Amino acid sequence: MNSPAPISRPQLAVSGAIFRDGKVLLVRRSRSPGKGFYSLPGGRVEFGESLHAALHREVDEETGLRIEILGLAGWREVLPGTGGGGHYLIMSFAARWTAREPVLNDEHDDFRWMAPDAIADLKLTGGLVEVIAAARRLIPA
Repeated sequence: MNSPAPISRPQLAVSGAIFRDGKVLLVRRSRSPGKGFYSLPGGRVEFGESLHAALHREVDEETGLRIEILGLAGWREVLPGTGGGGHYLIMSFAARWTAREPVLNDEHDDFRWMAPDAIADLKLTGGLVEVIAAARRLIPA
């Protein structure tokens, strides 16, 4: 069998900084890329899918949560490294938890609701602190 050819163009993805009672949801990746690192739920946008629809779908698939999207918190570009990897443009949104408790799929092996000021000691994906800070500013007091 032939293995699929690597994708040679940037891919669009979304992520959500989901807040509940002043805490943000972090999920730990259970496989590469980013195995062992805490990040935000999210993933690739499918062809013909809006960014908001993609975020609702990805959050549901990865955590089972229902959310309200409040606004764009920022974006981040991930370039392929010397060992390969993908090229991603990740649009990160601020969101508020509305229903259900987290039930993780096999992409993640841990979740934590954490105060944004208390996450610095965790293994975090690049740019996560800045994205959460920007998202926090969009959450009504």
